[in-house]
Amino acid sequence: MTKFSDLSLNPKVLKAVEEAGYETPTPIQAGAIPPALEGRDVLGIAQTGTGKTASFTLPLITALARGRARARMPRSLVLCPTRELAAQVAENFDTYAKHVKLTKALLIGGVSFKEQDALIDKGVDVLIATPGRLLDHFERGKLILNDVKVMVVDEADRMLDMGFIPDIERIFGLTPFTRQTLFFSATMAPEIERITNTFLSSPAKIEVARAATTGENITQGVVMFKPSRRDREGSEKRSLLRKMIEAEGEACRNAIIFCNRKVDVDIVAKSMKKYGLNAAPIHGDLDQSQRMRTLDAFRDGTLTFLVASDVAARGLDIPNVSHVLNYDVPGHAEDYVHRIGRTGRAGKTGTALMICAPRDEKNLEDIERLIQSAVPRRDLPGAAPVETQADEAPEEKPRASRSRARSRSRASSSAAPAETTPEPPATEASTPPKSSRSRSRSRGRGSREPVVGMGDDAPSFILKSFEERRTDA
Repeated sequence: MTKFSDLSLNPKVLKAVEEAGYETPTPIQAGAIPPALEGRDVLGIAQTGTGKTASFTLPLITALARGRARARMPRSLVLCPTRELAAQVAENFDTYAKHVKLTKALLIGGVSFKEQDALIDKGVDVLIATPGRLLDHFERGKLILNDVKVMVVDEADRMLDMGFIPDIERIFGLTPFTRQTLFFSATMAPEIERITNTFLSSPAKIEVARAATTGENITQGVVMFKPSRRDREGSEKRSLLRKMIEAEGEACRNAIIFCNRKVDVDIVAKSMKKYGLNAAPIHGDLDQSQRMRTLDAFRDGTLTFLVASDVAARGLDIPNVSHVLNYDVPGHAEDYVHRIGRTGRAGKTGTALMICAPRDEKNLEDIERLIQSAVPRRDLPGAAPVETQADEAPEEKPRASRSRARSRSRASSSAAPAETTPEPPATEASTPPKSSRSRSRSRGRGSREPVVGMGDDAPSFILKSFEERRTDA
């Protein structure tokens, strides 16, 4: 069996790895580290949770152990799709480079430009950034990428989902063509394959698992849910979620609960706290410092349930997550693979459960087609629709019932006359027509009936008939 000591890593890096408690590399690490140390381009494809971060961090530190960075000219560049993943890579760098004198800078949103500029001006060996913030610094003239020797693209398929591919292509064009490129992804979409064919030179391809596979150590299940009424769907679904957690019992030590919409993240977290569950939300609209505090609390165990959008679905290494609960079926099948990959990491077992409403069945079919297996259906206590809780307000204002509509109809009918008496035919003795249209037709036919509506003050010439006015003329 391969050990880290067999991979020709820097002795100081090996010492840090041993202190972190690792002895045996994962398959993606054993496959990617040797060609990376040789200076070759690497294309690594592996399911989430298999240790891709160390696959590029360890050879990167070894390659940069000698040399010194110049101001505003980083020696290496690591691109990550989200702030949380970039921060996690920075933590890995600190862990494995603690015996090597290397500098780093983290360029992510939510942090002052002034602080980041100060780090860049000193010169950094490793620049870890999200694409948007990196280009912001470049366009402000604060960053020069001509000296980048190693470029890493992490979670490339997530970059594609978030629309970063044009930015990635631009950044590739700003770096030297002689650079070494390490490219890692969990799936290989056609667009990702096009980029690797364009910007990687004869890469060593390491694929340790079929793209878009789920870990065999993860127990999966889905509960088919049908609300009793549309306006009760939200409250009944949240009640089902609580019953699923309760049914798991002590096995559910902690869990990440994924929602498709940010507004649902807040609603579900608030509902769980109302029922005594230790939960907090995390999504892209929250302040960066708050997001990091929430993640830290979940990592150290002071927070039990993390209610998240897909900002927490990719690449985050949170150890010992016992459960992943998909409150919503993800809209993209690949997201399911990444979501449930937050549990069952580093060879541990995990459980991934999902709630599927009727409108989500098409998405569920897409997931099963992607992973090439059916997600087992589960019948759990509380899977049937439950009555709305007293303190759970309906999501939508109910429409007026038919009985109330009929009541309003009867009320309006009682205000009107019970019957409408038809007007008698117009004769010389009959009452003049009430409508102005009828009056105009009567006057046009030369009727001698007096005009009604002006009282005693009507001028005398108006009361004359058409024939009389013609005679006077």
